[in-house]
Amino acid sequence: MQVEQVDFVAIPTQDLDRAIAFYRDVIQPRQSPHVSNEFDAGNVTLAIWRPEALGYEFKDNGQGDVALRVADVAAARAELERKGIEFVGETLDTGVCQMAFFADPDGNSLTLHRRYAPHEVGHGEA
Repeated sequence: MQVEQVDFVAIPTQDLDRAIAFYRDVIQPRQSPHVSNEFDAGNVTLAIWRPEALGYEFKDNGQGDVALRVADVAAARAELERKGIEFVGETLDTGVCQMAFFADPDGNSLTLHRRYAPHEVGHGEA
């Protein structure tokens, strides 16, 4: 099997309306014109869902966060902070990228991310 790409990332919620409002009004990816709980994040769809509706117990994504690539981590962080979003710690610069960590209203871990160093060939990359 060869995986072609990731089509969507499922983000659990206990309150669908609240989660849709958060992603639509705070994070602001393009909302699907066909399905109100899906958002276009460039190369992947963020699909908000209620696990209980399918018989599963709600659990946030823990530390398995969704990294949202932005043009400028500092500017995006400042914009979200003006909207009342609290970040965990300072912005991290790894030497190849910058990251700023926060959570959605359900506790799902999200990261603002920008890689500024080129990718190196290796680990299965060609």
